[in-house]
Amino acid sequence: MSYTEAKEHTQGRLHTLFADPYRAFENNTDERQLHVRVMLYMLLARPMARGDMTLRVIHGWENGGFEPDDLQHADYALHDLADFKRVVKYFEKAAQQNVPLPSENPTVLADPLAHAIADAKAEGQMLADDIRTMPASWPAFEGGLALYTLFKMYHRLVYGEDDVYRCSQCKTPHGPREIHEFHLEEGEFALLVPLSGQVKASPSLLVLHESQLNPIEKLLEESFNLLQDF
Repeated sequence: MSYTEAKEHTQGRLHTLFADPYRAFENNTDERQLHVRVMLYMLLARPMARGDMTLRVIHGWENGGFEPDDLQHADYALHDLADFKRVVKYFEKAAQQNVPLPSENPTVLADPLAHAIADAKAEGQMLADDIRTMPASWPAFEGGLALYTLFKMYHRLVYGEDDVYRCSQCKTPHGPREIHEFHLEEGEFALLVPLSGQVKASPSLLVLHESQLNPIEKLLEESFNLLQDF
């Protein structure tokens, strides 16, 4: 198992801005709204303006389920707030018409997990037959720790989390990324951005569950309108 694949509770970009980012977004923190707006500007608005941001909407897990094959996603280029609003309307229309929500292949967890397991077995590693359904055991094979870290992020975004903010590092198909995960009263989402000190102009990701589209739309609308005044 390689711990270079992922690290929990690491220092990231927000540690250069706030004295204690793990408390900066708590409801009783002074100037919390300022912290939220600065964070959105640094981690979301600037990459969006450069054309580096993708919105990933996840769905499929329900009633405590967490089968990798059941986690669906759809990705959208995100250049401005209008792009986000179009995605919101698209999902709203799908729900109103009672049609399946948008989803894409390959899947975000099931496909890379299957490849990693197959590679481990090809190298002679003995793995349990049901390891696909045992996320905590994934770090036993190469690539599994990164997949487990992403699994936990997706799981928290679907089912909620007590911690308001956490920062991790993880290998992704686009290279190493900081995972900035937020569970705010305004909504829940994660931002995957290049590591602090690395080239900023590279792919970034905004991840949220489809149930959070409307709350985050409101948050972004209020925040971006405020930022435009400066």
